[in-house]
Amino acid sequence: MVTRVLVPMDDSAMAERALRYALEVHPDAEITVLHVVGEPSAMMGRAAGLALADDLEEAAEEAAGEVLTRAREIAAEYDVEITTRKAVGHPARVILDRAGDYDAVVMGTHGGSLRDRLLVGNVAQRVFSRSPVPVTVVR
Repeated sequence: MVTRVLVPMDDSAMAERALRYALEVHPDAEITVLHVVGEPSAMMGRAAGLALADDLEEAAEEAAGEVLTRAREIAAEYDVEITTRKAVGHPARVILDRAGDYDAVVMGTHGGSLRDRLLVGNVAQRVFSRSPVPVTVVR
């Protein structure tokens, strides 16, 4: 029985679909939405701004705020409270580091811009192939 589900989420429609899927398929599970803010780098779009921030933690919180607020809004549509978490790092690595604390991972097939996907690689593919727990990839 699945009692704890991790839903990695960015600001994409696929991530929202994954959260809705998790809420529908695992209605009695504890669902945690995780937003990973990419490590600061001159080549990584929004994450580059973190490199210039005086307070990295505060900048990461701001970057994650919209995504996690949207996740809570979606959960409210299902009359469910979820746990939200944010992290800074390489998305696939952070997700894989935390996956073992859950019974399953539910995530979208892809997210972010084409540029981000080309630079960062396919996070869903990495998580799917290396996760210690079952992964459902939602299209």
